[in-house]
Amino acid sequence: MDIDNIIQGRRSSFPAQYSGDKIPERVVLHLLENANWAPTHYHTEPWRFKVFADGGLNRLMDALAAIYKERTPEEAFSQAKFEKYTDRKSKVSHAIVIVMKKSLRPDLPEVEEVCATACAVQNMWLTLANYPQYGGYWSTGHLVYTDEFREFLHLEEDEMCLGIFYLGSLREDAREIPGRRGDWNEKVSFQYN
Repeated sequence: MDIDNIIQGRRSSFPAQYSGDKIPERVVLHLLENANWAPTHYHTEPWRFKVFADGGLNRLMDALAAIYKERTPEEAFSQAKFEKYTDRKSKVSHAIVIVMKKSLRPDLPEVEEVCATACAVQNMWLTLANYPQYGGYWSTGHLVYTDEFREFLHLEEDEMCLGIFYLGSLREDAREIPGRRGDWNEKVSFQYN
């Protein structure tokens, strides 16, 4: 597969598309190894990953469900969304919590560390092209930015959660959704003078 096909074929595969079968550990380690090769200013390598599987995955989903219930006003609470966390326990193989460790360098803007960590996640996503039977999804949402979730993760003061990368074995009937992007020419301007 060439790089154009890999990039243009990258898709989000949602937990509802997962079978519940476990992904071999060697595959997860391969994703994490390639994540480590992301570009990084001053070689700070700010990405940190907390991998949850089996009982750890259950604890993670229970924590997210509890935070959702605690933080969501009664009029906005959705029982279906609450139950989504329980459902993920049986569908998701691994959940990789994405953490960015802030640099102490005063000349390095935080946004550059966020971007480097995002590149590491993209490397994981692109590596999934080697394994078409598996899928991934980067989930964010307000829960991952809460003090309660920080506490659950035992994050240090200089660490920031950027979301969760869910991994799962794709069901055989999970259809590939074609990608959609607007014309790249409409997003580019050339300045020659």
